[in-house]
Amino acid sequence: MTDRYAAYQGLKFARSEPRTLEIIFDTPGRTNALDAVKHRELAEVWRDIDADPEVSCVLLRGEGGAFSAGGDFDMIAALTTDPQARLRTWREARDLVYNMLNFSKPVVSAIEGPAVGAGLAAAMLADVSVAGRTARIVDGHTRLGVAAGDHAAIVWPLLCGMAKAKYYLMLCDPLTGEEAERIGLIALCADDDKVVETARGVCKRLAAIAPSALRWTKLSLNNWMRMAGPTFDASLALEFLGFAGEEAREGLAALREKRRPQFDPYSPV
Repeated sequence: MTDRYAAYQGLKFARSEPRTLEIIFDTPGRTNALDAVKHRELAEVWRDIDADPEVSCVLLRGEGGAFSAGGDFDMIAALTTDPQARLRTWREARDLVYNMLNFSKPVVSAIEGPAVGAGLAAAMLADVSVAGRTARIVDGHTRLGVAAGDHAAIVWPLLCGMAKAKYYLMLCDPLTGEEAERIGLIALCADDDKVVETARGVCKRLAAIAPSALRWTKLSLNNWMRMAGPTFDASLALEFLGFAGEEAREGLAALREKRRPQFDPYSPV
């Protein structure tokens, strides 16, 4: 890998196809969870790749048959106790969405196994998303005790419609790859052992298309999501406001203790 990506400590990179760069989540034993370093790098990397003349397409995937379990418990715990960590991570979450929307080259995500949190945000913001039949796609924000804010408000209603978006974002029900394709949340569903192969095939095809025509098409289509920018900004602010409250602390404790959270039904809004 060139020196352009040598400074990255959390993300891995590979080149499997000509002019395709793979960004790889790899956290063995932790379902590719993202710590604070990986979260920051995932927000920042798009500008570096945009400036790389050797890259025409990006493949985003996880190692070991899993995509990503989202932010790890230590990072989430810091959001509930440390105002500076909350502010820093809010900026990164905002930058992740807008940097991906403004990234000029096509992005393909290969979703195997669980896809949650910031990892799911990047997967859903990809231009073409490919998921395994038994992949487990979950936006778990309300279960954690915070608003679904890191990407969902800007993209889910456009992908699968408001009715389905509200159902899955409010109830945190998991989606298989088959169901996600059926409702339009992803572009393609593949057999579990063919997800990365299928995604690489899409990358190969995209890399062979006239680059200006492809990038200008993406630029135009992404204006639909840019119009939802104020909605996204509000949802993200409300999510991080929630991290300062009791519901987020109870949600995190429940996840760590592998139990159902006990939220106060009379909690003021």
